[in-house]
Amino acid sequence: MSAALEEFCGSIFWNASYLSRPDADLPVCFQQTVLVWVPLGFFWILAPWQLLPMCKSRAKKSSVTKLYIIKQVLATLLMLTAVAELALAFVEDTEQDPLPAVQYTNPSLYIATWLLVLLIHDARRFCLCRDSGILFCFWTLSLLCGILPFQSLLRRALQAPISDVPRFVLFFISYGLQLLLFLVSGFSDIAPETKEITKKNPEVTASFLSSITFEWYTSMVFKGYRKPLEIEDIWELKGKDKIQAIYTVWEKNMKTAVRKAQAELEKRKRKKRRQKTDPDHGNNMSKAQSQDILVLEEKQPKRKKKGDKGDSGPRKDLPRGWLVKTLCKTFWQNLLLSVAFKLVHDGLVFVSPQLLKLLIAFVSDEESFAWQGYLYTILLFLTALIQSLCLQQYFSLCFQLGIKVRASLIAAIYKKALTMSSATRKESTVGETVNLMSADAQRFMDMANFIHQLWSSPLQIILSIVFLWGELGPSVLAGIAVMVLLIPINAFLVAKSKTIQVRNMKNKDERMKIMSEILNGIKILKLFAWEPSFEKRVNEIRARELKDLVNFSYLQSISIFVFMCAPFLVSLASFAVYVLVDENNILDAQKAFTAISLFNVLRFPMAMLPLVLSSLVQTNVSTVRLERYLGGDDLDSSAIHHNPIAGSAVLFSEATFAWEQDGNAAIRDVTLDIAPGSLVAVVGAVGSGKSSLVSAMLGEMENIKGHINIQGSLAYVPQQAWIQNATLKDNILFGSELDEARYQQVIKACALLPDLELLPAGDQTEIGEKGINLSGGQKQRVSLARAVYSNADIYVLDDPLSAVDAHVGKYLFKHVLGPKGLLQKKTRILVTHSISFLPQVDNIVVLVAGAVSEHGSYSTLLANRGAFAQFLNLYGSQEEDASDKNTTAVALPGDEEQDDEDIEPIVEESLDDVVTMTLKREASIRQREFSRSLSKSSTNSWKKAQEESHKKLKGEQLIEKEAVETGKVKFSMYLRYLHAVGLCYSFWVAMGYVGQYAAFVGTNLWLSAWTDDAERYLNQTYPVEQRDLRIGVFGALGLLQALFLLFATLLSARGAMRASRVMHQQLLSNILRVPMSFFDTTPTGRIVNRFAKRFYVSTSRQLRRLDSVTRSPIYSHFGETVSGLSVIRAYGHQQRFLKQNESTMDINQKSVHSWIVSNRWLAIRLEFVGSLVVVFSALLAVISKGTLEGGIVGLSVSSALNVTQTLNWLVRMSSELETNIVAVERVHEYTKVKNEAPWVTEKRPPRGWPSKGEIQFVDYKVRYRPELELVLQGISCNIAGTEKVGVVGRTGAGKSSLTNCLFRVLEAAGGSIIIDDVDIATIGLHDLRQNLTIIPQDPVLFTGTLRMNLDPFDQYTDEEVWKALELAHLKTYVQDLPEGLLHLVSEGGENLSVGQRQLVCLARAVLRKAKILILDEATAAVDLETDNLIQTTIRSKFADCTVLTIAHRLHTIMDSNRVMVLQAGRIVEYDSPEELLKKQGTFSAMAKDAGIVNTETTTL
Repeated sequence: MSAALEEFCGSIFWNASYLSRPDADLPVCFQQTVLVWVPLGFFWILAPWQLLPMCKSRAKKSSVTKLYIIKQVLATLLMLTAVAELALAFVEDTEQDPLPAVQYTNPSLYIATWLLVLLIHDARRFCLCRDSGILFCFWTLSLLCGILPFQSLLRRALQAPISDVPRFVLFFISYGLQLLLFLVSGFSDIAPETKEITKKNPEVTASFLSSITFEWYTSMVFKGYRKPLEIEDIWELKGKDKIQAIYTVWEKNMKTAVRKAQAELEKRKRKKRRQKTDPDHGNNMSKAQSQDILVLEEKQPKRKKKGDKGDSGPRKDLPRGWLVKTLCKTFWQNLLLSVAFKLVHDGLVFVSPQLLKLLIAFVSDEESFAWQGYLYTILLFLTALIQSLCLQQYFSLCFQLGIKVRASLIAAIYKKALTMSSATRKESTVGETVNLMSADAQRFMDMANFIHQLWSSPLQIILSIVFLWGELGPSVLAGIAVMVLLIPINAFLVAKSKTIQVRNMKNKDERMKIMSEILNGIKILKLFAWEPSFEKRVNEIRARELKDLVNFSYLQSISIFVFMCAPFLVSLASFAVYVLVDENNILDAQKAFTAISLFNVLRFPMAMLPLVLSSLVQTNVSTVRLERYLGGDDLDSSAIHHNPIAGSAVLFSEATFAWEQDGNAAIRDVTLDIAPGSLVAVVGAVGSGKSSLVSAMLGEMENIKGHINIQGSLAYVPQQAWIQNATLKDNILFGSELDEARYQQVIKACALLPDLELLPAGDQTEIGEKGINLSGGQKQRVSLARAVYSNADIYVLDDPLSAVDAHVGKYLFKHVLGPKGLLQKKTRILVTHSISFLPQVDNIVVLVAGAVSEHGSYSTLLANRGAFAQFLNLYGSQEEDASDKNTTAVALPGDEEQDDEDIEPIVEESLDDVVTMTLKREASIRQREFSRSLSKSSTNSWKKAQEESHKKLKGEQLIEKEAVETGKVKFSMYLRYLHAVGLCYSFWVAMGYVGQYAAFVGTNLWLSAWTDDAERYLNQTYPVEQRDLRIGVFGALGLLQALFLLFATLLSARGAMRASRVMHQQLLSNILRVPMSFFDTTPTGRIVNRFAKRFYVSTSRQLRRLDSVTRSPIYSHFGETVSGLSVIRAYGHQQRFLKQNESTMDINQKSVHSWIVSNRWLAIRLEFVGSLVVVFSALLAVISKGTLEGGIVGLSVSSALNVTQTLNWLVRMSSELETNIVAVERVHEYTKVKNEAPWVTEKRPPRGWPSKGEIQFVDYKVRYRPELELVLQGISCNIAGTEKVGVVGRTGAGKSSLTNCLFRVLEAAGGSIIIDDVDIATIGLHDLRQNLTIIPQDPVLFTGTLRMNLDPFDQYTDEEVWKALELAHLKTYVQDLPEGLLHLVSEGGENLSVGQRQLVCLARAVLRKAKILILDEATAAVDLETDNLIQTTIRSKFADCTVLTIAHRLHTIMDSNRVMVLQAGRIVEYDSPEELLKKQGTFSAMAKDAGIVNTETTTL
């Protein structure tokens, strides 16, 4: 081989003697062949791929830039130098003897290469990123290889005159040009047309150098340094990193994987069945028979599959193992790339110890040449550099993988929530699902970061052992034995941790569930003074959680201790055995420090492996949870057909549906035909299946038999309006295009115009979570407007008129639903409790216990004398007047009719929320400023006016943007945390760490001294006592180090738990003591996020804060979607919600992605500093050779090799500390929210207060917030004991403010309220609230038993509870339940009908039986029957109590002793109803609207 090459070059190829002299050099032939061909070979193998964009790309070329021209000019010049060299060869060839072949081949190769470079530069113009990584690597390689001929030529030129001037000059020109090209290709080449893209994300166009060093991120770091980053500052994601792109691939793979898994599941089931059937009869049957049996067996379980609980104990058998497969298939490219980087890095890790060994040998050897030392130093630097570049790319890829996995899981969970069947939905509450999103998806993210350690750790361990064997021989086995002994200890610790972890997930689920319930029902908790009971429940769970966490931390401390001991015990064992085995084995610097740096390498994989395994175990738990959720059954809407059938819009054929596959049928054998364009009313008692009928039509139920055929699109108005957190206008448009004329028409018909005038920003007002700043009736009308605007073919209306007043209902029926309404041409199915409209509908369906008992027109049904007729006779009198005895609508004289049009419904039920009132107050102030120039139609002028008053008007945006603390974390936060930990703890923890470090330094110095013994006792026997002393002290110091560490970690675990407990306690008790207005302006998702705080790692606190802030909307949006599922599905808007979820998530991904890059940006710079430290310590050793001992060199370089790790840790830890403190800061922020008045004060009311129940208002004034107007403008009145008073007034008159004041949800701005001679402002809130009773507007129930919902403090006996249920007419219902009083109420009380929930609230009131009862018109969502029951109970049970009724329907208060009429916060009339009807005042006008002429008509 070398002979051929020598002939090729015409000179010697290799001669080792060239290197064994102080001025070593390489033979010319070697320089001309190997050093030229290596870079060229690399280039030619990889470069052709760079030309692909030319052939494939359909995009047009981007324009020419200055940089591009410079590159092309330089490449052309390079080509000219190569041409010149070739020409030179031909010229010389003719003059003298033939030249060696190399003079022709090399220039020719170069010409081809530079041509290819020119082509590549051009090809890259098709790409967004115009720089080629391969070219950059080629320039680097070429320059590195060129250094040797470069110095060689220079040295020769300095020694003697130059023999071959032209070639000498050409080489240096060519080298210079390559250097310039190398420098130029470091800059990013950005075409003018990609400037915009670059602004959004510089990463896309960054050059190769900029990418590997994350240089493109620098501008962001500086921006963040100059000012706190906002989410707007953060760069967009690359297209392929956006959720949609990732999720599309993921979903495709998921579908195939699930299908395979399901097939396997079927196989498993069949096998089980075979095992069941075989032993009994399989023996004496022919094959055919047994086959038949199998077929039969196959057929039966099909139906039972969903609820097949008997199959494998409590959990049903689900398709398993598909999740991980899907993940691998989706992200294989990322996985492969990171494997490549990790391999290179792992290889280089072992190069450093070998170089260290050579370096120590170099220092100890007198004869060695200086150039060797410098070579080792350069190599050390290069390995360190490449190692760090690879490691950072690897980390970057892993973290990217992590966030992509998390994103695809969250997207999958969200999509699943949109399609899952109601049975699957019942299995997991909203809280648990949010936990799947936050905790379990996060687990996968953490796992993805370390997944490669699974193969990399064992690989590193094996390699370390191989190299160590080379150093210490068999003695290494002693060290390995120690490691192996530690494995079972670890395994035990991991197993223990796992059980604790699983338990903890359960506790956390439960705690988050209760927290979200508390926040949703906070108003009830306050009115009933139930906070302590719930606080106790949360604290019990929290205590269990903390106990587990403490144990978990202890286990962790022990495992950290074991780990700290490990490397040191291993080296102790190995060294001791090495020295003891053989007299001649002397520990010298080379052996000791190479071994120690190898042990250091070994330490990381040994530490990682168990962590990865335990993380794997946790991820496994999450995998099961996610597979169960994502693999659950989807909604099966096969029973809903869409066949065109003439003359029928909706056709039920023997439809039988249940809520669960094996449950009892909720509707049975319904056969109905609904003609297109007809108005059908569905009536029936509470629990007769009216809402179930609607749900069946929407496909929300499990089909048992029969089907439903629906022709055309659906619009659905649920019983409880679902409102999104968006503007009012967005809620109505619901994703449709805006058609201004139709929009205005809809708003007018749905009686929303007066509301828009009251709202601060009209239809641009932002509505809070769950529609919190709208009253019940407003929500319902918005919900109706949404349906009307959607312009569907079939309208399914689940009792939309229940939440509005009688005459608003009348107005809506007339203008929207009735025969003359907007929807007259559409098919309308109306579930209703209101009798007055029945004469005007085309068809009435009467439901009894889920079956249709009769149907037909009003007159037919009356004539039939069936259930319906009895129903009417019972309740008809109540509403008879309203329908004016005849079936025509409102046959009043013309002027009256006109009047009915004009007084658009203004009387409306109470505003159940403080905020709305506030908004209205604020709006009215502002309206004065704006003057009333804004006519209803001029939305445009409104827009202009809005732009002028540029800043968002006060009330317009209800939900404040979540505060992101900016800038440095305050020092006081650290102190606050240390206080929570306990100062004594903090001090001793610090001392422990100091001790550990001191011992660590001691160990190393001792070892250095030990190795120098090798020099001292060079040719003598090593004294035994010296040897034993060395080993003994070394061991003692190491043990001390580990003990100090154990001490510190155990203490810090205790301290951290203590802090955690203190802070959670403060947060919880404070949140429960915060005034109502706080909850109205803060989304629950945000508060829950504070309670879910897990503390994470970060470098840049601001990005962390942004991540945390952008994560809340994902959960809020998810919660909103789940609660409005049936509406979203009915309208078929799933796609739109998926899109919205994607964009919310992209914003979060953006901040996380930016955070990852910021970490890598920092790490790569730190590691570079680390590499420099290594170089300088090595250089120092080389320069001061001869004066240093091997031991010291070893110590200094091996410590330097550790500097990088330490620097990395330092920065990571300080930033981790910062972020964890960010959590403290955020928790603290909520513990500082101002509280309401104390629950109990010094002054307690007398026992049995209030005994009479007299209420006096003395010039009482109140406002919502200090800066707003008064809501009650000085009210004075007396209410005698046991008096029954009705309170009426139009919307915004201050009716509900009255209840809020009695309960001191609002505090007085002047005057006082006196109950039985006690001024309520002087006693504690609980003393007040526990002695009043309210039946609130919305019936709120909590998860837990029925009994807990009635009596959370267990104050009453079971008899009393049963008595209360009997009076609330629930006794028979509860007795029929299998668990009776212990019946579990599901989240939000979903397993009871709205009517039943209302009755439970009545039972609560009966049980309390306070002397004063406030009835916040609770009869809205209840049918007449239930209404009647409630009224009767109140009349009989509360006869000796004072009852205040805030009425929306005047019928309910006509038998009161007195009626109080409020208007604009003042009492305008206050007298008995008879007197008020005689006076032609406000009350009589309202009564006339509601069709009440005298008091008699309304008595039951």
